[in-house]
Amino acid sequence: MAELVLSTLDQGVLTLTFNRPETLNAWTGAMGRRYFDLLAEAEGDPAVRAVVVTGAGKGFCSGADFKTLTAIQSGSYEEVPDPRPNTFPTTIGKPIIAAVNGACAGLGMVHALMCDLVFTAEEAKWTTAFARRGLIAEYGLSWVLPRLIGQQRAMDVLLSGRTFTGREAYEMGLVNRAVPGESLLARAQEYAGELAVHSSPASMAVIKRQVWHDWDVTLEESAKAATQEMVASFQRPDFQEGVASFLERRPPDFPPR
Repeated sequence: MAELVLSTLDQGVLTLTFNRPETLNAWTGAMGRRYFDLLAEAEGDPAVRAVVVTGAGKGFCSGADFKTLTAIQSGSYEEVPDPRPNTFPTTIGKPIIAAVNGACAGLGMVHALMCDLVFTAEEAKWTTAFARRGLIAEYGLSWVLPRLIGQQRAMDVLLSGRTFTGREAYEMGLVNRAVPGESLLARAQEYAGELAVHSSPASMAVIKRQVWHDWDVTLEESAKAATQEMVASFQRPDFQEGVASFLERRPPDFPPR
């Protein structure tokens, strides 16, 4: 199972690579379990400050493996599902950056958007695909898409199932960066490296929790919770180091989380 997702750690940045290139990294239960296991390990590893997720070969993730879909269709699918939901990456207290290098379809699009930031190759092909397979907006995509790009654009990409490029994904506000494919992984890793060096791990964990959670609360509730988090942050060594490094004009040396 280990080879289904490759893992490398360099200067605080963990790069996870979906590794089924012959299928454009089509999603299987085994690949998903390995991916989530590695994220869970990263959560408990103080050496990991940020995570980059990409795909081997020409695809990021082409969606659910057709063997799986065929088994579901025929009623022969017997694999025990992972109890962790596809939203699991949002619960990891470290920033996760998707580097979408190629085909990003259906379930693959879900997993790209469950990352905290998304970089894409300009030429990458994106599609929801669901309506063209007789399926529906799966795994929270109907919740995420309107919040990222607005209801009308969300309706467009969901109802039509059309294919669009990484450049269009950037123009509609779906992703943070659209860059030439040959520089994509380096750009995503460079950004993650900046987070690893300059941003407090404790602060990033709280901010990530705030952003994913606060979509569901009122402004008053968010402000009240933020005040409590701010008071708590005053007691952490990260605050002391953040101020000291600024005054001393040096890179911070934040403690691991």
